[in-house]
Amino acid sequence: MFKKKPNIKPLAPLRSSDRRRTADQIISDLQIPIQASDVVGENGAQAEHDQQKERAAADAAALTQLRNTILPESSLSARFTTTAGPDLKLVSGTVFVGAHGSDEQRILWLRLDDRMYPTVYTLWHNPRIVPLLHTIPDVLQKMRSGADLMTPGLANGPPFPPGARKGSIVAVASNEQPSVPLVVGVCEIDVANLTHVRGEKGRAVHTFHWAGDELWNWSAVGLAGTAPPDTIEDWIKSDDVRSQSANEGLSKLSINEHTKGQDGTEDLAQDHDDSAPDERNKYVEGEDVDAAENIDHKPRELTTKEVDDIFHKALLYGIYQQKMSSKHDSQHGLKFPLSSSFVISSLVLPFIPPLSPGQASSVQIKKTSWKSAKKFIKTVEKEGILKAKDRSGEVVVTEIDFEHAGLVGFVPYKLAKKESNAGTVSNEPKGDGNPHAAGDTVGQQLKRVGLYRPKDKLSPIFQNSDQSAKNFFLASELRPIITAYVESESLVVPNNRRLIKLDPILANAVFDSNSSTDREVLAKGTVPRETLIDRVIHECSPYWIILKGNEGKDDAKPKAGAAPSIKILLETRSGNKTVTKVSGVEAYYINPQPLAEELQKTCASSTSVNQLVGSSPKAPVMEILVQGPQTQAVTKALEKRGVNKQWIEVLDKTKGKKR
Repeated sequence: MFKKKPNIKPLAPLRSSDRRRTADQIISDLQIPIQASDVVGENGAQAEHDQQKERAAADAAALTQLRNTILPESSLSARFTTTAGPDLKLVSGTVFVGAHGSDEQRILWLRLDDRMYPTVYTLWHNPRIVPLLHTIPDVLQKMRSGADLMTPGLANGPPFPPGARKGSIVAVASNEQPSVPLVVGVCEIDVANLTHVRGEKGRAVHTFHWAGDELWNWSAVGLAGTAPPDTIEDWIKSDDVRSQSANEGLSKLSINEHTKGQDGTEDLAQDHDDSAPDERNKYVEGEDVDAAENIDHKPRELTTKEVDDIFHKALLYGIYQQKMSSKHDSQHGLKFPLSSSFVISSLVLPFIPPLSPGQASSVQIKKTSWKSAKKFIKTVEKEGILKAKDRSGEVVVTEIDFEHAGLVGFVPYKLAKKESNAGTVSNEPKGDGNPHAAGDTVGQQLKRVGLYRPKDKLSPIFQNSDQSAKNFFLASELRPIITAYVESESLVVPNNRRLIKLDPILANAVFDSNSSTDREVLAKGTVPRETLIDRVIHECSPYWIILKGNEGKDDAKPKAGAAPSIKILLETRSGNKTVTKVSGVEAYYINPQPLAEELQKTCASSTSVNQLVGSSPKAPVMEILVQGPQTQAVTKALEKRGVNKQWIEVLDKTKGKKR
């Protein structure tokens, strides 16, 4: 949930009564036992009365100590918002920040939907407050990318902790460090009732938070997250039956397990079974879970020279593939000059050989001896494979020698499965320079989001709500900010809460025009709440972003103005011939060339792609021309690429009207 940085409002001290009440809620929800000292005294009525008082005092002291351990004194709290899930649902809650001893202040607890969730920092200082489950390191690494734990991935059991019931909060550790929880999750099933896990299906634990996400990384002073301890003795005690064989049988587990009857499994080091190419990971599930791969448990780290060789061979393969795929074109489908980013993204990365996940993570340009794409291209230029030159501080490729000896004698190697269909790439100009527009995008999911940035005259409203006027806001995020301002300034009319009294800030910043409506509002001194909110939003500068897949609004750079529409223009040429023109697709990550090729087949008509007249040479917008009235076919092709009908503007000049 917290792969992206949450928006945390300013922290405020937690009142003692609130801290005690919150700690008591945690103790009750997690059923944490309160350990009080036994009181032994003499017999007799008076002695028994004194013992009861001493026991009560001891219980109170034990409760106070437990409260301070779970939620330390001087803790702070703040509201937060973030987005979660494929639909980017807005999630809000409260974070509780504190420090254990001399440690840095960290997020210790999180309240979401009236439920308290501990972070790993709390678990490292409060052993055994939640059930602890185990899995193998490879699976845990996937969970630390946001994947869920599948039932066959459970290790060190059965039996499993009795508290691991459906809906309960649990911690997850690896068998290499069985006493150090690194993941916090919620049970999807009654794990405690499982009698075996081999052959079972379905999710066992939904991953909520892990060491390495943005909650773990948060710090009041900007420090990076604290590394986990090597061991925490109290998490696994010597009398715990489950701890007596923490590693028993785990060496036979793997992420890529192929069942052979009741008791046979294939080790990760064995060859991958090509007979089951679509077999998915049985142990974890989530957006970051790849298909099962042939990897070692502890893959060897690549050397710098090996990474250099991989990049060099991949570039040769990319040029070779381009040459073989476009034999009849003198430029083999490329339009020079080629930017360095295009060379890396289209001619190198798709042709990286199969590697283990651990090794693949090190195949980056910064891991090479060149450290940058510019130096890499300059090195290849010295070999005579291509020619390059500097242009405005960036190196561009101006020519490729497709007859170079290294290309003529090149022998292709096996590519990773997901890249096996690599073919011709296109570097047609991409209107807004978006890198996603390099290839065809059928099946993509898009979301167009309108954002608002307050003007300087509105800054007092946002400062009062502890929000910066330099930020970008959704319309839904502006409403509570405006509401908080009017309530903090006591501007709500007591006998009619729908009306808001105007103060000098609202009068000067929002209702400052000479329109009759503004004059009427200023004369009355009040305005309906909804009207005020609409006017404040109207006074903000509009921005837009278009999100692809699971991207959040923090992953894209907002652009000023209203969101662009894709324009379909029908006009008449040569007397009575109708043509259809399509422009503006680049903003929606669509490459015009593959779209034109599809329309040519769908419409059984000729198509062409040219630069739109009047577009900037630095950021050219391409126009697709299709013979005939093809509005319906174009609309369907755009919808296949994630474009909503409402984002398409159709202008029919053959009839002289807009529709």
